[in-house]
Amino acid sequence: MEGLERFNSPGKGRGLRVTRAFKVGELLLSCPAYASVLSLTERGNCCEFCFTRKEGLAKCGKCKKACYCNKKCQKGDWAMHKLECSAMAAFGENWCPSETTRLVARILAVKKTQKEPCVSEKLMTIGELQSHLEDEDNEKRERTEADIAGLYRFYSKHLEIPDHKDLLHLFSQVACNGFTVEDDELSQMGTAIYPDVALINHSCLPSVIVTYNETSAEVRAVQDMKPGDEVLISYIDLLYPTDDRNNRLRESYYFTCDCRECRSRSKDNAKLKVRKQSDPIEPQVVNNMTRYARNKIREFRALKHVKSPAELLEMCEQSLDEMGAVFDDSSVYMLHMMYQAMGVCIYMQDADGAIRYGQKILKPYSKLYPPYSLNVSSMYLKMGRIYMGVERHSEAVSAFKKALAIMEVAHGKDHPYVKDVRKEMGQK
Repeated sequence: MEGLERFNSPGKGRGLRVTRAFKVGELLLSCPAYASVLSLTERGNCCEFCFTRKEGLAKCGKCKKACYCNKKCQKGDWAMHKLECSAMAAFGENWCPSETTRLVARILAVKKTQKEPCVSEKLMTIGELQSHLEDEDNEKRERTEADIAGLYRFYSKHLEIPDHKDLLHLFSQVACNGFTVEDDELSQMGTAIYPDVALINHSCLPSVIVTYNETSAEVRAVQDMKPGDEVLISYIDLLYPTDDRNNRLRESYYFTCDCRECRSRSKDNAKLKVRKQSDPIEPQVVNNMTRYARNKIREFRALKHVKSPAELLEMCEQSLDEMGAVFDDSSVYMLHMMYQAMGVCIYMQDADGAIRYGQKILKPYSKLYPPYSLNVSSMYLKMGRIYMGVERHSEAVSAFKKALAIMEVAHGKDHPYVKDVRKEMGQK
């Protein structure tokens, strides 16, 4: 592949590096999905084949569930949709495979018809994807067994299902290498497998960023790169302090990061900034509040789809009051709960509440995230759209411009999302 080569990365195993210089914003790699699946929550809003979000989608005539842009998209998706179409009709409301199971079914279907490596396997094949089956705990094993049971229940009529050992290996590969396909506001649209992109190793100081154009993954430089530099992406949200990031990496990917940022912890003090008081806050008080914050974040995640929006907003406000006695508004745990509160306000169509939280989030986000972060651009987009909705046009345009400054690098100047934002601004 031009400008890129696979190599053995010291301390990491296989990796990807550049063989020529790349400038910020330059495209290194565009990789079609080996297999992809639209999230059920997006069904009816997005095309099942190309993931385009639009109104007026046409429903499949058989299952009345899957929706498409046009006949071309429907025809393009049939090889995958036929795995589910009749089963959805037969099982009705009892049709409930997990998204992981749905993706694995599609991978098996592609493998069945594949005679040689496809366009998404120029650097690494699907069979070479890393598996961490031996590292998985009982909880993950039980979840995988439930997913396998779903595969047999909902797909056995249309698939040749491999033996149990091979299935465990494949599910582990998908767990470690699956990509969440997100829109311009980082809302999940679906899940996909990109073997070539999965070759790229992690760093908390990434040199590239992955965005999505329909179901293809695009990798662009967010740092200037010289020949021999390793291509590095972030596997996780980089807002959080070093210990939190590495806990997440160990939990999901079974390694600890040793990048320059993790060794220096240079941003940890800013990320855990305590409120200024006449008497300094004792370290033990900070440690206790850190534990409280982490527990509240886990609790909110568990209850997000259980409690009502009003109850969730009350949870956010109570935890912000509690944490605010110790942490500054710019600390990451305060920002996390403000972001959740903003999301609830948007859902409740409380524009004033969403703006109030959003304004508190934006400045710290810009300081704590790396340059060209999609987390920052998505926040500016959200704010721009809320401002536009309440006819605060000058503030909307200002927010859109800041979003575009990031998106033109991360997505490319010709990306449909970039064109959409220009239209929203009234630009040509």
